[in-house]
Amino acid sequence: MEECISVFDMLKIGVGPSSSHTLGPWRAAERFLNELKEENLLDKTTKVKIDLYGSLSLTGKGHATDFAIMLGLSGQDPEYIPVKNIDNIVQTIKKTHQIKLANILLIPFDAETDIVFNKNFLPFHANGMTFTSYASNGTEYVSTFYSIGGGFVVKEERINAKKKLAIKCAFPFPTQNAAALLQYAISENKLISEIVYANEISMRPEAEVHSELMRIWNTMLECMYIGCHSEGILPGGLNVRRRAFDMHQGLIGLANYSTPQEWLETIRKTEVKFRQILKWVSCFALAVNEVNAALGRVVTAPTNGSAGVIPAVLMYYLVIENHQAGEKEIKQFLMVAGEIGSIFKKGSTISAAMGGCQAEIGVSSAMAAAALCEVMGGTPEQVLMAAEIAMEHHLGLTCDPIGGLVQIPCIERNTMGAIKAINAAELAMETDAKNAKVPLDKVIDTMWQTAKDMNSKYKETSEGGLAVAVNMADC
Repeated sequence: MEECISVFDMLKIGVGPSSSHTLGPWRAAERFLNELKEENLLDKTTKVKIDLYGSLSLTGKGHATDFAIMLGLSGQDPEYIPVKNIDNIVQTIKKTHQIKLANILLIPFDAETDIVFNKNFLPFHANGMTFTSYASNGTEYVSTFYSIGGGFVVKEERINAKKKLAIKCAFPFPTQNAAALLQYAISENKLISEIVYANEISMRPEAEVHSELMRIWNTMLECMYIGCHSEGILPGGLNVRRRAFDMHQGLIGLANYSTPQEWLETIRKTEVKFRQILKWVSCFALAVNEVNAALGRVVTAPTNGSAGVIPAVLMYYLVIENHQAGEKEIKQFLMVAGEIGSIFKKGSTISAAMGGCQAEIGVSSAMAAAALCEVMGGTPEQVLMAAEIAMEHHLGLTCDPIGGLVQIPCIERNTMGAIKAINAAELAMETDAKNAKVPLDKVIDTMWQTAKDMNSKYKETSEGGLAVAVNMADC
């Protein structure tokens, strides 16, 4: 069975700090409200309770999972909510002990007792959550969701039903793995981005594909812009000082601009020395993930925790490699990145709670490497090789955030993933594909086997690695 995953499934606009622990639970809360409406139970509801399990429970506080659920139950949309309103909405719920379900029905709600952090794991997935509503007539409605990474939310019974029905993808070029994608590119004599584009326009009008891809890019650009122009301490208690601001100031000096687009053009005109290239790339990646850590708006790429890699590498291409590049190349880059991410999701995982940080930073680095390779003129074979190289050198990377916060080591890891992506693309461009020894699909298989072998304490639980080696109170 081929699974249809769109570029827009892989690159989602949302709010930080985590796609699996923030955006996923937020979307799950929205789906729960829709179920109540469908069952004609919403207007009868007098109380709701949410049970969080596994990784959601162990690191949920640091990932603002409770905030996300309250916002979702309130009827707020993570794509469009003004992020400056988030704290006020949450604090109002906490102070009044009331929540306005779907922005319609006001009911009692105590965040301290109605959101329960259970430390045990549900068997289906590490990120499980159960919503329960209680009606005045004694009716209870229970629904369980799983946040499986990248903002994707599923119900176990629907996954099993899909397997039994063997639903076939409607794309003209359905791909379950890298080998199938490459075969399409060769037989159709097309670039990988052209194969992806054909799939996308089979689902929606060309104008919509164009506008949505550019909306994703403009969100990324604005995120980098905000991060480079914001200073201070990140929330959460680790007292992490924002670094992108100072780094950016040291690189750009005195410059006049007033919008993210003008900022981009200003950087393009700035003379960049060799050593500064690494600083610029790191600055872009830091900027995104500092915004993410502050509950800002980012694009999951493929997750919030790895949201800085792809925009940083795309900015590198625009400001260092090709000053003439425009919308055509931006769309090309995003389509390739999204397709590579979807192949990893189908063959392995993009959830750190299932696979460690190799599933987030590793996958994002592979996505960025492949995309960069194509826009720099690489063949489809070299594009897949670039993805393989990037992931190969992230295998086994653990997820061990201090305090359950998407800050240390997460923010810096985005800079490492971006630099490795650029290096992987360069290596692939200099390699004859005939001499490739390791197919991308083999690396994806290996990543999944590594994920299954990895001790659970290194899968976004904050019970191993740096999370226990460093005392949060000493930070």
